Amino acid sequence: MDLTFFAGKRVFVTGHTGFKGAWLCRILTNAGAEVTGYALDPPTQPNLFSLAGLQDRMTSVIGDIRDADLLMKTYESVQPEIVLHLAAQPIVREAYKDPRHTYETNVMGTVNLLECVRQQGYAKSVLNVTTDKVYKNEEWCWGYRESEPLDGFDPYSNSKSCSELVTHSYINSYFTNAGIAVSTARAGNVIGGGDFASDRIIPDCVRAMRKREKIAVRNPYSIRPYQHVLEPLSAYLTIVQKQYEDIKYAGSYNVGPDECDCVETGQLVDLFCKYWGEGAAWENRAEADAPHEANYLKLDCNKIKTVLGWHPRWKIEKCVDLTCRFSKIWLAGENVAKEMDQEIEAYFGQL
Repeated sequence: MDLTFFAGKRVFVTGHTGFKGAWLCRILTNAGAEVTGYALDPPTQPNLFSLAGLQDRMTSVIGDIRDADLLMKTYESVQPEIVLHLAAQPIVREAYKDPRHTYETNVMGTVNLLECVRQQGYAKSVLNVTTDKVYKNEEWCWGYRESEPLDGFDPYSNSKSCSELVTHSYINSYFTNAGIAVSTARAGNVIGGGDFASDRIIPDCVRAMRKREKIAVRNPYSIRPYQHVLEPLSAYLTIVQKQYEDIKYAGSYNVGPDECDCVETGQLVDLFCKYWGEGAAWENRAEADAPHEANYLKLDCNKIKTVLGWHPRWKIEKCVDLTCRFSKIWLAGENVAKEMDQEIEAYFGQL
């Protein structure tokens, strides 16, 4: 893909203060896009949005995706050509604690965003970012394809399944005849520097290292499609660019690593300990009464590879190595934004 495509484009990003959102906005602003973000205040302290210095590089609107009026007002003022919808309540365990908030955010938030596109127009290319957990999980040993049934088990996963269905309804009812290209992207588990969320394995690892403790791993035998954050972001940008140029590319796309890079959580933490060094170690802290989470989850990504020519670039060991490097730079109080730019340059090779 050619990131110069985004130079001068008006791009609207929801969820820009989150982990993936901050990385995405750094890429887009480096590429010369006119970026406006709409999101709640950064969800953690510290947070990557602040560390990356994005406040001075883009327009940042602090608002709730459930606030339809403010979202509409912001959207109308931006008149975006491209929309990337990342705003969500993304934590599985948090959704178990507060399912109503999760459904309001992930389902009605999607409705509110799509209503902006329907009523105001402007956008030519729209992407709704969901998750690999949207599928009815049969604990298969092979990857789920885009044609598999959508029926996430837990409130978070199910809310994103509903977000998919809402998007499909709007496409069929309003957008196809209007010539607006709308897609959904179902990405696997993302790792990388700058993630400070709770109940995620890599941030838990970094917090343990900061405290000089053993890493507690709740489910070391679960298999997930772990990938560096730049992998799905490059896929999202490929999708919005391709469908901007030709609506025939609009659709639903799985985004994940190659089969060989889908690993058990315990293996991932082994790699973390290897690249962190300093005597890093972990222990199994399985919880007998833990809420249900899938044990086995893989994606079949042949569609995006065949149709759009997108392929993952970095192997799992490189992903973990970079994540450890970034985290040590942050802990040392060094320049996080510079490290982000170096990783973006290494991945895209053109900024």
